[in-house]
Amino acid sequence: MTADMSLVHLITGASFLVQMVMLLLLLISLTSWALIFRKRNEIKSAKQAVDAFESRFWSGISMDELHKQVTARPDEMKGAATIFEAGFRTFVRLHQQEGIAPREVLDGTQRAMRVVMNREIDQLESHLPFLATVGSTSPYVGLFGTVWGIMNSFRALGNANQATLAMVAPGIAEALIATAVVAYNRYVSDVDRLVNRYDNFLEEFSSILHRQAHS
Repeated sequence: MTADMSLVHLITGASFLVQMVMLLLLLISLTSWALIFRKRNEIKSAKQAVDAFESRFWSGISMDELHKQVTARPDEMKGAATIFEAGFRTFVRLHQQEGIAPREVLDGTQRAMRVVMNREIDQLESHLPFLATVGSTSPYVGLFGTVWGIMNSFRALGNANQATLAMVAPGIAEALIATAVVAYNRYVSDVDRLVNRYDNFLEEFSSILHRQAHS
């Protein structure tokens, strides 16, 4: 006895319920891969932006000149550059006001930078909850299809006079096709590293402003 083990046959020969599970996983997979490619490009762009900005920041350029360069191209401003712009603008405005203590100037500046940093983090983390949900729930959706496929295989064995691998394999194979998991841990790790770089820059820039506020 031979069995057609082609992918098309396994899908068309599967039960309606298993076909629905496979269709659901296919739609989720396509959506997830679209988000994965989009997030990969977004994170890559963010890494390049922070590398380029930090290189200019530590090149010895004056803060006034750097601020002019950053604000001259608002469409390209992202990541650490937005944190710097918000911090420097707030610091200059508060520092020029009379009656404000240096400590209050620095507190206001740090609050402004953290608001912008949190906005950048939210952008980096967008769509990651969806990928996390897919990664955690897809195995259980696939497992449901797995159990259903195996049940059909054992039903076939129960109705047969002789058990053969050819009778069992199609049900097992359709179950394996119905099992899918999308990984996203790498992107979470990349975002965490970017967040640490933003936070480190914020603290380093705050130290520079602290010296200027007390000079």
